[in-house]
Amino acid sequence: MSLDHYVTLGRSGLRVSPFCLGCMTFGDEWAAVGTHEAESLEVLGAYLDAGGNFLDTANIYTRGHSEVIIGDYFAGSPMISRDRVVIATKFAGNMHPGDPNGGGAGRKAIIHQLEDSLRRLRTDHVDLYWYHFQDRHTPVDESMRALDQLVKDGKVRHIGFSDFPAWVVVQAQYEAMFRGWEPLIALQIEYSLAQRTVEADLLPMARALGLGVTPWSPLRAGILSGKYRRESRPEVGTTRVTADSPHLSERNYDIVEVLVAIGEEIGATPAQVALRWLQDRDGVASTIIGARRKDQLLDNLGALSIALDSEQTARLDEVSRVEHAFPHPFLENTPNTTQGGTTVNGFRGEQAPFLPQNADERW
Repeated sequence: MSLDHYVTLGRSGLRVSPFCLGCMTFGDEWAAVGTHEAESLEVLGAYLDAGGNFLDTANIYTRGHSEVIIGDYFAGSPMISRDRVVIATKFAGNMHPGDPNGGGAGRKAIIHQLEDSLRRLRTDHVDLYWYHFQDRHTPVDESMRALDQLVKDGKVRHIGFSDFPAWVVVQAQYEAMFRGWEPLIALQIEYSLAQRTVEADLLPMARALGLGVTPWSPLRAGILSGKYRRESRPEVGTTRVTADSPHLSERNYDIVEVLVAIGEEIGATPAQVALRWLQDRDGVASTIIGARRKDQLLDNLGALSIALDSEQTARLDEVSRVEHAFPHPFLENTPNTTQGGTTVNGFRGEQAPFLPQNADERW
């Protein structure tokens, strides 16, 4: 597989690379995560040269500078047309302190934020417009109707949700279906070997609704890159992961050990193994990779050239396994109740070993 092995995003005909370039690091306004413009352009150029076509940014990333860097790149590049790439940006973050409608997801706010993003990106449309995070003060139908109108106006091609509870995504999608509005095609969520809680409801929901999943932080802020080990860590202050970070846990160190071992078996870096595991997950369309330097980008892209066998995948599954509150484990043993026979609370007694065996037993 390579970057130009394009996949359709969700239930749509939008074709994107299996790895999306996350552009949150473009610009040095956020010292902890950003990088200067020249290096950002080098990373962007290397990604496009490798056949990538999917860029992910947001209005608030590096205070708008990320969008400006992307816009200036295509405006000044006669060799690569803006129309060759899929540009995704986000709304909801407030860029205008003191203005209550400067962010959020009300109709006025969405339209205003899009116009600002289009100006910074130097384009007349965005290919994918993400609702960045939930605005609890705005009815979701107001946001969906505004987004539908922006699609009809030709300023937005497709829409998606990022970092939302599953029930809100379902509500939004059914509002769109019942009212004939533009449906969601994608879901952006944090997902990695170190963060698998989304497998309980968000991933099954996305598959059921036809949403292509684009995981962010696939290396958990670099924790899964292999540079953080029990016996050795980067020097304090050289990374954005602090010495007392909760992510530097015994569980994550166990995961890294398995990543290192499998990497040695197949001639890959731990980061490549972690990315390959994630991209292979059911429902994942395009993994968002972020890089502050060209060498980091190229290492990440190498994950597309490796393969994990079933035994290696099982080892990673096991070391990173999490217990979900729901579905409860007893549901795995739920009997088939469509046959005849006596039922107890909907279950056939002889096929329900988890039920109390006598009146004195309690849950």
